[in-house]
Amino acid sequence: MTAIGETGIPSAVDRTPSRAWRKLKANKGALVGLAIIAFFSILAVTAPLLPIPDPNATSWSAIRKAPSAAHWLGTDDIGRDILSRMIWGAQASLMAGVFSVAIAVIIGVPFGLISGYFGGWIDMVISRITEAFLAMPFLITAIALAAFLGPSLTNAMIAIGLSAMPVFVRLTRGQVLSVKTEEYVEGARSIGLRSSSIITRYILPNVFAPILVQATLTIATAIIAEASLSFLGLGQQPPAPSWGSMLNVAKNFLSQAPWMAMWPGAAIFLVVIGFNLLGDGLRDALDPREA
Repeated sequence: MTAIGETGIPSAVDRTPSRAWRKLKANKGALVGLAIIAFFSILAVTAPLLPIPDPNATSWSAIRKAPSAAHWLGTDDIGRDILSRMIWGAQASLMAGVFSVAIAVIIGVPFGLISGYFGGWIDMVISRITEAFLAMPFLITAIALAAFLGPSLTNAMIAIGLSAMPVFVRLTRGQVLSVKTEEYVEGARSIGLRSSSIITRYILPNVFAPILVQATLTIATAIIAEASLSFLGLGQQPPAPSWGSMLNVAKNFLSQAPWMAMWPGAAIFLVVIGFNLLGDGLRDALDPREA
């Protein structure tokens, strides 16, 4: 069955939210991933309200102290509470992942829609530029752009978003090439609808599901990229906490204070696993070929 638009032409395949949600709930891996993401998101949002120390407050009497009742995850090289910095650092890491992917989607999807729908020289130009970007490794491109823009979390997000953008251009273009030959799109053309209306009302809803799945999986990649840029000094700048910058400091004290590297590393691992599990679950839930 297909959904029927105002003009009487089918506008989207049957991927009702209730059906997708039922399939998502049945996927235990996706629920675990969702729970991990929700846990870290709640910590990040409620960080100002939690009874934790100032993440930038130093204590020269508590330098590199092991986990204890006073400091549950220990302290760092200048006596800052690691638990507090972990919670506040979740804001930077999650914000970098979400906003970077938002930049990639906002720029990449329209170009993919235009390229796939209109074809011709427009498609050729956009495709060649996309292939040139894809020929360069993602992280190398992000490092180069971040170095050019200057070290800051905002510039790191822009660099990661621009580096991830070609993936969404190519994905959207491929989906549009498949969808635009469907009968309901031909029907929309036959009654004289403008190209902009056809793209927004009949094509975009049908290519939204794979874009959503790709965006979820790309957030995990963006979080790793942000941690890498912060590790290199191109992301979040001291003294503001970030899991990547915490690892950058911790690398000098692996033998004396291994907990400094263990906790931010574990947090990055868990969040990335969470987004990957959720992305896999969404892919299965939104796949119309799956019962």
